[in-house]
Amino acid sequence: MSINEDNKENYVKTGTTTVGLVCKDGIVLAADRRATAGYLIADKKAEKIHKINDRIALTMAGTVSDAQLLIRRLQAEVKLKEIRTYQETKVKEAANLMAQLVYSNIRKFSSISGTTHFIMGGLDKTGFYLYDIYPDGSLMQYDDYLSSGSGSTFALGVLETLYKKDLTVKEGVQLAIKAINAALQRDIATGNGVDVLTITKEGVKKVFNQSIETRVKQ
Repeated sequence: MSINEDNKENYVKTGTTTVGLVCKDGIVLAADRRATAGYLIADKKAEKIHKINDRIALTMAGTVSDAQLLIRRLQAEVKLKEIRTYQETKVKEAANLMAQLVYSNIRKFSSISGTTHFIMGGLDKTGFYLYDIYPDGSLMQYDDYLSSGSGSTFALGVLETLYKKDLTVKEGVQLAIKAINAALQRDIATGNGVDVLTITKEGVKKVFNQSIETRVKQ
């Protein structure tokens, strides 16, 4: 995840690592905490997993300002829909809406590239769902796992090896931590900690939150 700088002539490539897992009893979302602006670590406590409502959440990667704006718009639209219709929003509806927002955002004229990438997980009356909302606005549903960001290749190596279909949420949390940790060890744009959120029949809940100290103690 990168932060814009007004004095940057060239847009800086984004970096982060986020992970989504489908488990037999829920969804697991995980992300690191580092936000970068080129070679500068701009934020060591960046929140990259956001709750949309009590049953849907997503991870964010890309340009921070664009990602935050799109998330706020999605939260507002979902809330308005539920107030107007007295019905809960299906995960697919929320994913389609976010894909439309991303599509519109990437195609509007701007002097700064507004690239964003989201992994959405959620629960509705029909089951648990995991979606990849790609930076071009395309939408893909996954029934196992996925990862986004500059450290995703390292995370996917762990997921490819250790993921299994009958994974429980408890096991999924541990696997997600291992996947993010693999990126922490090798990707310079990933770091400073790990956050893990679960989506179960009990709702959206943050279950793991750990900072990584990088200073040398004297």
